[in-house]
Amino acid sequence: MSIRLVMLAIFVLSVQSVVAQNIFKAVVKDGDTKEVLVGVNAIVEKTTYGASSDANGTIIIKDIPDGVQRIKFSYLGYETETKSFTFPLASATPVEIFLEQDEEALEEVIISSTRGTRTIQNIPTRVEFISREELDEKGSMKPGDIRMLLNESTGIITQQTSATSGNAAIRIQGLDGRYTQILKDGFPVFAGAASGLGLLQTPPLDLKQVEIIKGSTSTLYGGGAIAGLVNLISKTPEEKRELSLHLNGTSGKGLDVSGFYGQKFEKVGTTIFAAYNRNWAYDPSNTGFTAIPQFDRYVFNPKLFLYLTENTEMSIGLNTMFENRLGGDIEYIKGKGDDVHSYFEENKTQRHSTQLTLEHRFNEKHRLDFKNSVTYFKREIGVPNYTFEGTQLSSFSELSYTYTEQKTEWVAGLNLWTDKFDEKKQSDFQLRDYNQTIAGVFVQNNWNLTNWLDLETGLRTDYVADYGVAVLPRISAHFKITDKFSSRLGGGFGYKAPTVFTEDSEKRQYRDVLPIDKDKNKLERSYGLNWDFNYVTSFGGGNVTFSVNQLFFYTYLDSPLLLQPATGGMYQLNNIKGHTDSKGGETNIKIGYKDFHLYLGYTYTDIETKENAIKYENILTPKHRLNSILMYEVEDQWKIGLEAYYFSPQKLSDGLKGKSYAVCGFMIEKIWEKLSLYANFENFTDRRQTRFDTIYTGSISNPDFRDIYAPLDGFVMNAGIKLRF
Repeated sequence: MSIRLVMLAIFVLSVQSVVAQNIFKAVVKDGDTKEVLVGVNAIVEKTTYGASSDANGTIIIKDIPDGVQRIKFSYLGYETETKSFTFPLASATPVEIFLEQDEEALEEVIISSTRGTRTIQNIPTRVEFISREELDEKGSMKPGDIRMLLNESTGIITQQTSATSGNAAIRIQGLDGRYTQILKDGFPVFAGAASGLGLLQTPPLDLKQVEIIKGSTSTLYGGGAIAGLVNLISKTPEEKRELSLHLNGTSGKGLDVSGFYGQKFEKVGTTIFAAYNRNWAYDPSNTGFTAIPQFDRYVFNPKLFLYLTENTEMSIGLNTMFENRLGGDIEYIKGKGDDVHSYFEENKTQRHSTQLTLEHRFNEKHRLDFKNSVTYFKREIGVPNYTFEGTQLSSFSELSYTYTEQKTEWVAGLNLWTDKFDEKKQSDFQLRDYNQTIAGVFVQNNWNLTNWLDLETGLRTDYVADYGVAVLPRISAHFKITDKFSSRLGGGFGYKAPTVFTEDSEKRQYRDVLPIDKDKNKLERSYGLNWDFNYVTSFGGGNVTFSVNQLFFYTYLDSPLLLQPATGGMYQLNNIKGHTDSKGGETNIKIGYKDFHLYLGYTYTDIETKENAIKYENILTPKHRLNSILMYEVEDQWKIGLEAYYFSPQKLSDGLKGKSYAVCGFMIEKIWEKLSLYANFENFTDRRQTRFDTIYTGSISNPDFRDIYAPLDGFVMNAGIKLRF
């Protein structure tokens, strides 16, 4: 009898347990937009019960016991919400849950390169954004210049143009460096003659962010942005003082010292950046020539910010740089030159530019902006029996007006760009002087048509003295297909005014290169198209994040300017009868798990030139390139990174093919509140061109340098300290 009572009691309890299980239904929405949120995680505290919201924002959790239960809702970029419910619920109607955005986690990123005031999430133009945190990481690897910062992005290669001076140009989507416009705070201070050595003389440590737009962007900033633009945005003062010092040393005989100060007061603010970079001549392969030249560089960038009224701000800045760079025969550089050890390449440069900006907001809708810059650049190149020297004086002025509504924004303006180069006469050779003036007018509209479509249109008309008028339409669309899936489609026209300053001329140090013939040459004109798809999601309660971006690109460049042999052993830049096609794709994948982040990238570039019905592959462009970076990062404690890059064979100017190669790197940084210590092991597999190919033919006293397509410096270790006061 007792056994039957026990069995009956167990049965009754089990039935009660089954009956006591409840179902919870909820719909999760954004607290501001009231749009449903997909992938929100909900967990019943002190249990293993949980679920994620589906495509309709619906969450269903089963088997919840009776009584008061606390359910926690969490979503990346939103504040975690915990709510109490008493089960069984009084109604079977799904509960509405509203989550508020975490302002700190979703700090709005304003993209200035597109000229408007929209955030990066709402811009139809595809913009790649490099944050301050990423810049800090790259600054630990290469604090002296921005080559590494750009070279690690898909679709971008920094191409070395000199074996001994280390000069490099940036190529986007396979197109030559002169088709990429590099801006500093929206000012074109690296154009024409000033483009020489520009990448090597720009330290990343005073930058707040970097914005990259690939494809034709001449509508935004005028000629020169056929392949795209890179906008280097400087730090601005904040109310909390920033004072930092960075010391770095390398096994490649390099030394970097830099400091930054910034602070905003009531009516005034300032930023001051100063740097000294030095390298002793370095030849790890014993070829007798420098893989890293000897140089001394001084950089000083002070800037003053004036907050004149609540609606009016003004800034005045100065960027100044001096550098002496000497590469070539190691024995010559050491002061042991003779008839055999006599080859050298010396560059003496100085760059000074002023920047003035004035912004006045009439109210929340109307804003007027004025900006002006003046740049003075002087460069002297010396090689045995030849010297090239000249000065460039350029200016840029712009007046623009912005009208902003909730759904639409208009930007209209006009600008004037002058560029004057004077060559110092060294012989009877024709001078390469020129004087360019470009006047332009532009208008742009950003329109939020619906919840799923943003549209950006623009039109610019430039008058280029001696070369005529360029009309540049542009259109971009942003399709928000779902909360996780979006797409951007855009295209535009571009142009480039001819100058003697090209990569091919640079390789010859401008020796025997004839001046531009304004009667025979014309504008290089282009049109291009970009189409990308972006998918973002999360798994495992938000612990695993995943995103993939697939870009397809195409650029048609009509009558490109190429350096060709002329009579008497001279060379002439001519517009060929033909065109260049650059097409391909970029794939970027990001995976995050807790403190680990994996970045994978692949670039396919197919670039050909058709001249007089003959088609040929362009040089120094790998068709296939792979990027991979694994980062372990504990906020304000540790940064540890491992990276690897693969480059497929490249066609060279001598008709041969370069070898494929891969480089690997490793870095580690320990962070304290006021101090960081780091070490970086770049190219630790010691891949360099001199290991598997040659870099010159002829004799050591009269070398003929081949194309440089792989690293020359090999394995270089650097370490340093960052101090924050």
